Amino acid sequence: MTEYKQCSYSLRKAIKQAKRQYRDKVESQFNGSDTRLWQGLQSITDYKKKTSPVGDHDVLLPDKLNNFFARFEDNTVPPTRPATKTCGLTFTAANVSKTFKCVNPRKAAGPDGIPGRVLRAWADQLAGVFTDIFNQSLSQSAVPTCFKRATIVPVPKKAKETELNDYRPVALTSVIMKCFERLVKDHITSILPDTLDPLQFAYRPNRSTDDAITITWHTALTHLDKRNTYVRMLFIDYSSAFNTIVPSKLVIKLETLGLDPALCNWVLDFLTGRPQVVRVGNNISTPLILNTGPPQGSVLSPLLYSLFTHDCVAKHASNSIIKFADDTTVVGLITNNDETAYWEGVRALGVWCQENNLSLNINKTKEMIVDFRKQEREHPHIHIDGTVVEKVEN
Repeated sequence: MTEYKQCSYSLRKAIKQAKRQYRDKVESQFNGSDTRLWQGLQSITDYKKKTSPVGDHDVLLPDKLNNFFARFEDNTVPPTRPATKTCGLTFTAANVSKTFKCVNPRKAAGPDGIPGRVLRAWADQLAGVFTDIFNQSLSQSAVPTCFKRATIVPVPKKAKETELNDYRPVALTSVIMKCFERLVKDHITSILPDTLDPLQFAYRPNRSTDDAITITWHTALTHLDKRNTYVRMLFIDYSSAFNTIVPSKLVIKLETLGLDPALCNWVLDFLTGRPQVVRVGNNISTPLILNTGPPQGSVLSPLLYSLFTHDCVAKHASNSIIKFADDTTVVGLITNNDETAYWEGVRALGVWCQENNLSLNINKTKEMIVDFRKQEREHPHIHIDGTVVEKVEN
């Protein structure tokens, strides 16, 4: 019996020691880089990456998904514009080399198969060649087709997929082109006028979602301090906002913001004539040529979207349209039950969406009314395209 107790004690002691060693090993991963932190979280939660959405047996799925992801395609979009003088924007080998050295070597390669680690390791040697290619592209306002190719890898949104909408498109694009885009993006950002919509909080330096939320509630609460007031907030949800941008309308807006017409033509060429395939396992779809919306996952896409929507602003002083990327909130400051300006603002937003090829997802669009007055009042529902917008409390 004594021997049994000693063995049992030794076993419990060994188990405690093993647990303590494992804990120390996991906690050590929380010290250092974000990569080690993520590895530690994966170890604790037993997180496993999702596998391929389907097996190779469904050879028709890639084509079905490609057509579904390209469902907003508008083949009537003019693919070209009148030629202009040569674009004056050029980059130096030092610019290109610096950009190559900032590439994340862990990112997947695009359709061209060139990994980021190659560009990063041989940045100085490759910079001269690609500087010439980039500058030629700008001078001719044309992007090489090989730079515009995209391979879409569908990732499941839920555990069990029952329809095409259950897959999220993840695009693999050329790492070289992303470096090129980053250089162009930095140039565009540097020349944008100070008059851009101050209520767009995405893709702007020193701004965040916290700023958007803070200004929304500050605007509302400041108004609610006054007598006989309340606030109506309409939280807009768009249907695939990025995918429905019409490039020809975008470049017109870019010109009004002061961009070189030749650079605008380059942007138009970048957005049109884009070959796209979907890869599921070893099966690859037939290529589709896209002329609508910016490329999925590209560096320029977020900036271009914010510039496309910069003219979506409130016309009345009692309304505000606060944006973070495609998340849009209409804030109506109501006094003495006069909602005329608010209703007109909602109507004007609907007209703007129609003119700019954006569709409201009314089922996901919600309204919240903040009314601290003692006497409760019924507030009429908003109707958009004949559908009632749901009211929420939080």
